Amino acid sequence: MPGMWWVVGATVVAALVVAYLIWTAGRVERLQGRAQLAARALDAHLLRRAAAAAVLAERRYGVELYAAARIALDARPDEREAAENDLTRQLRTVRLDPTDPDCEAVIAASRRLALARQVHTDLVRDARTARGRPVVRLFRMGRGHTWPRYFDIDDPTLAVPAADVPTR
Repeated sequence: MPGMWWVVGATVVAALVVAYLIWTAGRVERLQGRAQLAARALDAHLLRRAAAAAVLAERRYGVELYAAARIALDARPDEREAAENDLTRQLRTVRLDPTDPDCEAVIAASRRLALARQVHTDLVRDARTARGRPVVRLFRMGRGHTWPRYFDIDDPTLAVPAADVPTR
């Protein structure tokens, strides 16, 4: 009878370890998936901002802003960060009127982009932290996915002069 308790104890411990490993693997998968979805959402917001900037440039501000917007729209993945930073710099040189619908579209797209970038950064940090844990590395729980990558761009929020902000 005393030997039976060792078997029961070992079985309980093994079950707890297996449950922890399954939970950890699921968490790594969920975080990895959420980081990938956030990357897609960030990409969509980048495209929306670049498209809005191209429309604005065509109607009002000319060649340099239009060129930066087109480069951002057409950039390959390895050129994307530089192209987006250039577009942000170009947008900051333009005086945006928040009462103009084209300017408002760019301002709103930039705000949404800033939020999407923050969400993406947070999820990538969480996924990288989870994948960096010793038990995850030991059992290679993240091996089916590429390592989550940050998208390093300047803050895309555009400053609008306080006097120009309409009151509601």
